Amino acid sequence: MKNFFVKSHGLGNDYIVMNSQDITFEMSVPNIKTVCDVHYGIGSDGILLLTNSDKADFGLRILNPDGSEAEKSGNGLRIFAKYLYDYGHTKSKSFSIDTLGGVVTAEVIETLNNKAHMIKVDMGKAIFEAEKIPVVSDQSECIDQELQLKDKTYLINCVSVGNPHCVILKDELSEAEIKQYGSEIENHPKFPNRINLQFAKVLSPNEVEIRIWERGAGYTLASGSSSSAVAAMMVKKGLANRKITMKMPGGKLKLEIAEDWEIQMTGEVREIASGYLSQELLNDLI
Repeated sequence: MKNFFVKSHGLGNDYIVMNSQDITFEMSVPNIKTVCDVHYGIGSDGILLLTNSDKADFGLRILNPDGSEAEKSGNGLRIFAKYLYDYGHTKSKSFSIDTLGGVVTAEVIETLNNKAHMIKVDMGKAIFEAEKIPVVSDQSECIDQELQLKDKTYLINCVSVGNPHCVILKDELSEAEIKQYGSEIENHPKFPNRINLQFAKVLSPNEVEIRIWERGAGYTLASGSSSSAVAAMMVKKGLANRKITMKMPGGKLKLEIAEDWEIQMTGEVREIASGYLSQELLNDLI
């Protein structure tokens, strides 16, 4: 079982899952980049690495395709939960996962052919305090504040759901626009730890549509943490109800925001492939 991997996707946001006890190479920045590369490796939006934890049933490291490490990923958590259930790491349908962004609970709520299909994840609490996100601001919260770019100014709304997010409300959504400004906003000096970016359009009090630029990964079809962040911000601004459907190019997620800002997210996950890294690929790793 050395160097065994499973590749799955949540609404088009795909990850490779591996067990830290089974790999024979170092998870260094160059190696992560190679494995995630669509031409030279398997190709993915990141690597989910199973680790031990003294805080939860399982530990998880979330490694971005640029080699950086993320605090939390909603789609990643659901993909990881499916892997744990499908591959016999747990017989329980409910278990805890330790991430850099905190301990969360995952629950398999629907199976298909004895495999986890629909999974609910407790994403933790939304945090709006600017210094905890973090975002540089002269106010305690960064709501409707100006962000000056080289040739454009946006009104931004910032929140953390275990990782930092910047939400920009739009009348119309454009993939080209978020791709044009995503990197500049992600790396803006206002965000000490960089930032995840979402353009959001409110369709109704119960449905919001978004486009996503993910820190360390770029434009993505779907994101659970981005969906959670936007849902919390829409409730915060009084633009949506506490039960929200988040619409993305990759599909839809169901979000529920509690009175204490705890977030629950539900969505499906599908496996793409499983196998072993070839010796020829391993020879290319540093």
